[in-house]
Amino acid sequence: MNDDTHYFAARPSAKSHPQPVAVRLSDVNLDIQSDSGVFSKGALDRGTEFLLRAAPGPPTKGAILDLGCGYGAIALVTALRHPHTDVWAVDVNERALELTRRNAAAAGIDNVHAATPDEVPADLRLAAIYSNPPVRVGKASLHEMLTRWLDRLVVDGRAFLVMHRYLGADSLVDWLNLNGYPTERLRSRQGYRLLTVTPKRQDQA
Repeated sequence: MNDDTHYFAARPSAKSHPQPVAVRLSDVNLDIQSDSGVFSKGALDRGTEFLLRAAPGPPTKGAILDLGCGYGAIALVTALRHPHTDVWAVDVNERALELTRRNAAAAGIDNVHAATPDEVPADLRLAAIYSNPPVRVGKASLHEMLTRWLDRLVVDGRAFLVMHRYLGADSLVDWLNLNGYPTERLRSRQGYRLLTVTPKRQDQA
């Protein structure tokens, strides 16, 4: 069994085994640490890399969320690209959050806030969400998680999600549209879908 199978557990049971991860993008070079019990140990996930390369910048000013942050690749890159913006790195996995904090400190990044969902201020509104969501939690939990945070987007905010078609990307598009969150596919690569989601209209909220 892959030791990141339960990366969505609060306290992973896998023994810690740190491994470096190199993030190499056209505008960002980062060397960070991953670990057992955290998503995509030892290498940057291909979907995450696609998101970081292809997703547009936030459409408006304000806080940004990395939902299901793992060891923080999306949050850290986003924070470097937008150094005057608060970036919230959210996960239920305590080992992932500690890795994110350590990786941010090692890189000299001070605008990342690693937190559990309940630690995020209740009145925080989001300009953008960037996420490679934890699809293996199951559809019901995934839908609940996404709607919780999509409802925090400002009116002109956007969410950018990456998911593989074999893991339900196309059915997620249908579900989001059916439930009032206008969603479309921006780009595709090797089966990965980059999706953009807009908030519900006020008359649907």
